[in-house]
Amino acid sequence: MNLMTFRELRAALPDAVAIGDAPEADAGFSSVRIDSRACTAGALFVCLAGAAQDGHRYAEAAFKLGAVAALVEKAKLSGEMSNLNAVAHQYGVILFAVDNTLRALQDAAKAYLERFPMLLKIGITGSSGKTTVKEIAGAIISCEKKVVMNKGNLNSETGLPLSVFEVRAGDEIGVFEMGMNRAGEIRELSRVLNPHIALVTNIGEAHIGMLDSLEAIAAEKKAIFSGFTGKETALIPASDAFRDFLARDVNGKVVFYESACPATGLGLDGAELELDGERIHFPLPGTHNLKNALAAAAIAKEARIAASSIKKGLESVKPLFGRSEIIRGRVTLIQDCYNANPSSTTAAIEFCDSVAWSGRRIYVIGSMLELGAYSEAAHAQIGRLLAGSQADVVYLFGAETRDTADVLEKSEKPAKKPFFFTENMAELIDAVTRYVQKGDLVLLKGSRGCALERLATALAADGE
Repeated sequence: MNLMTFRELRAALPDAVAIGDAPEADAGFSSVRIDSRACTAGALFVCLAGAAQDGHRYAEAAFKLGAVAALVEKAKLSGEMSNLNAVAHQYGVILFAVDNTLRALQDAAKAYLERFPMLLKIGITGSSGKTTVKEIAGAIISCEKKVVMNKGNLNSETGLPLSVFEVRAGDEIGVFEMGMNRAGEIRELSRVLNPHIALVTNIGEAHIGMLDSLEAIAAEKKAIFSGFTGKETALIPASDAFRDFLARDVNGKVVFYESACPATGLGLDGAELELDGERIHFPLPGTHNLKNALAAAAIAKEARIAASSIKKGLESVKPLFGRSEIIRGRVTLIQDCYNANPSSTTAAIEFCDSVAWSGRRIYVIGSMLELGAYSEAAHAQIGRLLAGSQADVVYLFGAETRDTADVLEKSEKPAKKPFFFTENMAELIDAVTRYVQKGDLVLLKGSRGCALERLATALAADGE
C-alpha cells in the first residue's frame, strides 16, 4: 500500500525536479527511511547530509534493498555525487532533487498528515517529561480511541516527520512529542504537525548550553503554539515560573493545568491520588512522575476522555527504559539514566532521600551534558545537595562531575560524604560491584551519553 503517490509527493515539493523514468500514474512509496540499512521494497530513501555522514553516499545501498525513490539535494548532483543519476537509472528508481532534503522530508510529512483531517493531533514539548507524558497520555486515550504516537523518543527534526508517516486510516488521535537540539526546531515541528492541542510540560535547564538562558528556552518551547489559528488549545502548567509568558498572545484557548493534587506517596510503589472523584493508584514513583501523570490527564480531559478511562489508563502505566525503572533483586535499583539536567537530578536525589529504607543508600551520579557555560555551577550545586543527602556513599562518573567531587571533597567533617570519582566505566563498575551488598538501594542518574545502564547490567549479573 502506497503512503503517497509520486504525483502527490511532487505536489508537496514544488521545487523538486524528478529524475528517472516516468512512473505509472498510481506509483508511489510505501515507507520512508533515512537509514539505508532499514530500507525495504517500496521505500522512499531520504538522503540527509550531516556533519559526520552523508546519506547520498548510501543511496545505492538503499536501492539494492528495494527503495524505489530517493530525495536528494540538487547541489550534490552537480558535485561529488554526480554519479547518482547513473546509479538511479541502473536500478530503475526515481530521484527527486530538492534544495534541502530535511525541509523536503518535513514538507512531505506535512502534506501526508493533511490527508487525515479527522485526526485529533496532540503535541507535547518541554524541558523534561515529554516522552513519559506522551506514553501516559497514550495509555489513557487508548482506553477509548485508536491512538498513534511517536515510537520511543523519535521527536526530532527527522524523528517527528518519520513518526507522522506511521498515521493510518482509522487512527483517531495522534499524540506526538516534539524535542529540540537547536533554536527554531520547535517552530519547524509545529509547522509539520499543526497540533489541535499543545502542551508544555515545564521550562527547565535542559539544552541551556545551546540557548544560553531559561528565557530563551521558554521562547523556544512556546513556539509549539506558533501555528495556532484561534481554534486550538494551549495546555500550560499552572505552577511554572514561565506560565504567564507562555500564555501571552497565544492565538487560541489557554488552559492552565494543575501539577499538584491530593496524593499519598507509596515510595517505590508510586502514589495514591484523587482526581475528578476517582481514587487512583499511579505506579510510577516520585513527584516528577506525578506531575507527568497530571499533564497527561489534562490532555485526556481536553480530548474528552472519561474520568473512568483516565483512572484505568493511569493505573496501567509501565515505566519506560531508563526512566524511573525500579529493578528489584539482591539490591534495589532505581534506573533513571535516560537523561539528566539539574532539575531532574535534584528530583531523583530528593526522591531517594524520601524513601523509607532500612538498608544503605548508594547514589551513582553521572555527568549532566549539554549545559554549556552553566555546567560547572550546576554540577557544583548537585555536589552541595549530595553533601546533605541521605546517601551512605556517592559514586561520580564523567569529566563534568569533577566539579561535584570538588564540593564533596571540601565538605566539613564529621559529616563529610564518602565518594568515589572516575571517568572510566570499568573502574566504576569494579568499585560499585565490590561495595554493594544485599538490601542496598542504588540510584543511577546521569545523561544518556554516560550509558549508566552498563552498571545496571553488571549489578544484575553480580546478583545472579
